[in-house]
Amino acid sequence: MAIILRLDRVMADRKISLNELSERVGVSNVNLSKIKTGKVSAIRFSTLDAICRALDCQPGDLLEYTDKEP
Repeated sequence: MAIILRLDRVMADRKISLNELSERVGVSNVNLSKIKTGKVSAIRFSTLDAICRALDCQPGDLLEYTDKEP
């Protein structure tokens, strides 16, 4: 896939744990972990919105496009 998820980087910049983000966003640790590691093929806009609100970031901070396959 040409879209890379950078949730791990943004979380590290904000010094927030997966458990804390899970509580703020209302999404299970398992699902956030899959997003964090890029093991998802889709993300709901409502989830993306909640993550951006919790981390005070833009969707572009979490998503990166590359024309090369990883």
